[in-house]
Amino acid sequence: MMEQLSFFAEAGQSKGLPKELLEYRAGFIDSQISDRLLQQFIREAPWKQSTQKMWDKEYLTPRLTAWYGDIGTDYSVSGKIANPNPWTPELLMLKEKVEAVAGISFNSVLLNYYRDGNDSVAWHSDRESVLGKNPIIASVSFGQVRSFDIRNKTDHSEKYSVRLEHGSFLLMKAGLQEHWEHRIAKSNKPMKARVNLTFRLVI
Repeated sequence: MMEQLSFFAEAGQSKGLPKELLEYRAGFIDSQISDRLLQQFIREAPWKQSTQKMWDKEYLTPRLTAWYGDIGTDYSVSGKIANPNPWTPELLMLKEKVEAVAGISFNSVLLNYYRDGNDSVAWHSDRESVLGKNPIIASVSFGQVRSFDIRNKTDHSEKYSVRLEHGSFLLMKAGLQEHWEHRIAKSNKPMKARVNLTFRLVI
């Protein structure tokens, strides 16, 4: 479906990225550690493929997910309640690193596994009530570089893209979920595996 392919240049970040909404850091995690974590997450995470209902039909979500967090941070993934898996030492290490930059504490993390270029996430905003008003979400990516596209909800011509590199960090600041949508588009180019972690505060 051509309309789902990314409409941004794959070389470099968009110009004029709104810094009040997004903060991007390449090389946030050392490359050797990133290599090890990517393989470990792929091998050990309890991946699940959820279903989504669209137009009275159930569709498999085009990626795999795993939910970790403090006890009681139950979360709805694609409309289904997910009870959290317990934190691992690696996830706690990453949580500590992203909290130091984000300036807030997180109590849960959603892992997404994009197996190849066919795996994607459609336009959406993370506006679930359990995340509170104007949530702050910290994202760490491992593996294949993919473009993270954002667009203004009221003016789709206002759009930007960030190439999420191996070991990179992206902070989605307060206000982004309220006024913007984001996605990881499908790609018709050969793509290797990618694992993305989004740290959240479930209220």
